[in-house]
Amino acid sequence: MSRFSGPASGFAAAAMPSLRVSATTETVKLGFLAPLSGEVSAWGEPGRDGCLIWADWVNERGGIRIGDRRARVEIVSEDSRYSPDLALAGAKKLVLEDEVKFIMMLGGDTYPAVQTFFNRHKMLVSTLLPSDLSPDTPYLIAPCEVHPIYNVTGVEWLREQRPDLKTVAICAQDDALGLPSVATYRAAFKAAGMALRRQRLFPADTTDFAAIVADLLSVDPDILCWDTCYEPFVHALTEEAYRQGFKGQLLSCTCDNYRQLIEKTSAEFMEGFVFQFPDFDDPALNDACVNFTRPNEFYEEFNRRYPGNWSAVSWEYASILDLWKAAVETACTFEPVSVMAAMRAGGTGKHAFGDARWWGRQLFGIDHALVGNWPVVVIHSGKARIAEYRSIPQWWDRHGDLLIDEMRSLGQMWNQREEFLKRADA
Repeated sequence: MSRFSGPASGFAAAAMPSLRVSATTETVKLGFLAPLSGEVSAWGEPGRDGCLIWADWVNERGGIRIGDRRARVEIVSEDSRYSPDLALAGAKKLVLEDEVKFIMMLGGDTYPAVQTFFNRHKMLVSTLLPSDLSPDTPYLIAPCEVHPIYNVTGVEWLREQRPDLKTVAICAQDDALGLPSVATYRAAFKAAGMALRRQRLFPADTTDFAAIVADLLSVDPDILCWDTCYEPFVHALTEEAYRQGFKGQLLSCTCDNYRQLIEKTSAEFMEGFVFQFPDFDDPALNDACVNFTRPNEFYEEFNRRYPGNWSAVSWEYASILDLWKAAVETACTFEPVSVMAAMRAGGTGKHAFGDARWWGRQLFGIDHALVGNWPVVVIHSGKARIAEYRSIPQWWDRHGDLLIDEMRSLGQMWNQREEFLKRADA
């Protein structure tokens, strides 16, 4: 799937027979450390499945080229169950026993438990949550998902398309996924001139959402926002809003398995639901700016192998592997530090949705997040489609101070989180 493994590279090999590439003779192991079971598994298991497709496609084409040799890839998985203790145990197994060269994580509440271990071993690790980044995470990168910053694009799009929407009520689970996302949405609402009427944070073990939705609806909001709630929470909240007669705009970071929600509510109720993750059969993904190889074929293959399991992360870890593969082929080594240097060379990179820059020092204390465009996705006639690609850096240039203020107000700036961890350790 690398952009360097197409016809051009084949032509170069034919034109220079002295640079013969040997047959595949070795295997490189790559670690996948994320929740494969439990409440957060929708952001782990489908991502692992996407990685398995990616590995099969690479191996079918002869593996990864490293100078004059090739290597097959093997994905080694460990289930963190979104538990810090299990994440640390899995990290130790992947590094010390499996000898992986790269590890992919969801991140969030599990990353602080593994940070010291990965730093000690100089292990290159990716996260889907750049809020994990700080100056104390020199080997951690966020090369695909820039959660939660991309959520500003959905709010900005709504402001332009629906200027009649003026008031918002938002809720989220009170954790490392929910809190920075709440801060981001609050900044985006302020930038859009929307008034936040109600905010509810609930424990991650909540099972009854009727009272929460009733409280949100008590302020008669134009928009109900589910923040970055886990998939079961998004479904429960949406179904409850339907039962309680909400007629306004629904907004969320994700809406995995949205067809189930349409069946349980109605196509009319779900019409216009705005979120941030497209199905990869979307024609807009064939745009020349997109760097994900053969997205429509990937989506078709995923659904053939794992029917009904497509989620927000099904493609994300695979897109990270694309970047990693290109860096390996450039650096001619699997060694983590050298690969990271090749990946970040020049300060830019090929993000799935277009060219992007390595960024984040102002917000995370380190430029280890690859930030560019992100799609706004809208459900129309029962199908999610990309409405528009929008620039995160352009929003930041206009409203970055708002986001910093909101992150600070919820204790989500990198230095605030580092201080909290130090106090907890003491």
